[in-house]
Amino acid sequence: MDYLEKIIVDISETLKNKDFKEALESSVPMSEKRVLDFLNAHSEIPKLAKEVEEIKNKVLSNIDYYIDRVMESLKFINGNPHYAETKDDALDVLDKIIGEKKKIILSKSMVAEEVGVREHLEEIGKEVWETDLGQLLIQLEKGKPMHAIAPAIHMTVNDVIKLVKSKLNIELKGDENPQQIVAKIRPFLREKFINADVGISGANAISADSGSIFLIENEGNIRLVTTLPPLHVAIAGIEKIVPTLLDAFKVVLVQSSYAGLYPPTYVSMISGPSSTGDIGHRRVYGAHGPPEMHLILLNNGRKEAIRNDVLRDQLRCIRCGNCQIFCPVWDITANKWGGKVYGGPMGVGWTAITEGIEKGAELSQLCLGCMRCDTACPVDIPLSSLIHKLKMSYFYI
Repeated sequence: MDYLEKIIVDISETLKNKDFKEALESSVPMSEKRVLDFLNAHSEIPKLAKEVEEIKNKVLSNIDYYIDRVMESLKFINGNPHYAETKDDALDVLDKIIGEKKKIILSKSMVAEEVGVREHLEEIGKEVWETDLGQLLIQLEKGKPMHAIAPAIHMTVNDVIKLVKSKLNIELKGDENPQQIVAKIRPFLREKFINADVGISGANAISADSGSIFLIENEGNIRLVTTLPPLHVAIAGIEKIVPTLLDAFKVVLVQSSYAGLYPPTYVSMISGPSSTGDIGHRRVYGAHGPPEMHLILLNNGRKEAIRNDVLRDQLRCIRCGNCQIFCPVWDITANKWGGKVYGGPMGVGWTAITEGIEKGAELSQLCLGCMRCDTACPVDIPLSSLIHKLKMSYFYI
């Protein structure tokens, strides 16, 4: 059975799953309406999205310069920059940074999923916990994220209750509402936060001029992941780089708006490790946050995609997940229509970049060509055209 056949079989089985269907039907229409209503009421956001598109193109046109700039800026603020050509390189760097430390907490990161961070660390004997509630459920399910922003969008409340009861041994009666379930999980994760040796995050944007990492969230877990453990490691694709601090704020505003999460509850800007100059007027590191901070910039096919006329535009993607919500195929399959990590319209291009054009081309065969994804993308990635070109290339691979 080849790759495409496996995907089709998996989707066919999924379509028979009533709970999967119920979960998507209860959330997708509401998500689409929320984004459209917000954008209709805030005409400044699409204008800002156009600026982000131009910012992204500027960086992609001179990517090596901006990578070097981030590395220099991060060193200046006492951070530790690393560059990884491949997934294996990223894991090697991570292993050296972590060393013998055992307890590790993660915030939701598509790049960490792409690299296989959690699975790798578990294999070498580390205790690893996802702290985003949706991503924790994916860890317990041993599945893959079903949406860029809402990884457990395919689970009903009853699914969650069963999973939490069986995997975390948390006592639940079976009739709890979401608020009550969250209250039960909170103390379990709180213990993981407090005792962690290492916190690993992604990055929504990275400013080249300052080396600052920007992170958006609603739960508050990212702030704990990046400040409570004595060591913070961020992993991000090189496409997350933007020229300035102001540019990074623009990305944050656009991503949260098109994800239906505006205003985000928390926006964190991390510029190196924790420090203070209050004693003796001398800067020392490790006040209340971590004294050590690292950033791993990952290529993994991205530079090659910049040189590819078909895939280059995909690198403007800000991972808002809006194209997924607007896609009629994704609406019934979620990321079952996708590669190892990335699914839906954005997932076709990202799978081609990170797993190979052959896999992206195979995924493209399931696209209806309705072009709704084009209207959903805030940075005008011509997704339907990109997918169509991959679809045509399928017959010549």
